[in-house]
Amino acid sequence: MAKRGGFPGGMGMPGNMNNLMKQAQRMQRQMEESQKEMESKEFSATAGGGAVEVTVSGKKEVTKVTLSPDVVDPDDIEMLQDLIMAAVNEAYRKVEEETQNAMSKFTGGMGMPF
Repeated sequence: MAKRGGFPGGMGMPGNMNNLMKQAQRMQRQMEESQKEMESKEFSATAGGGAVEVTVSGKKEVTKVTLSPDVVDPDDIEMLQDLIMAAVNEAYRKVEEETQNAMSKFTGGMGMPF
């Protein structure tokens, strides 16, 4: 008699697979809720000692730019451009950091590259 292939332990595996599927679905719902919550948050960053402030949403959309009148110098537009770029990049970095922290709740200990 030849043995047929299959899972060791007979019929015990389908129950374990069912539990794993339920856990995966629950985790997926929690991740979706966390993502929605993240998208509703706002992140602000400043540059030039507060002369430029940029606010972005969790969706990485710029929602607000505030400039101090002192930083608006028609003879030095490049400095203003650099400050805006620095503030935007810092705000995006904050979004990424918060996203990584939120995702680590779900992937912690599983070694998943998110």
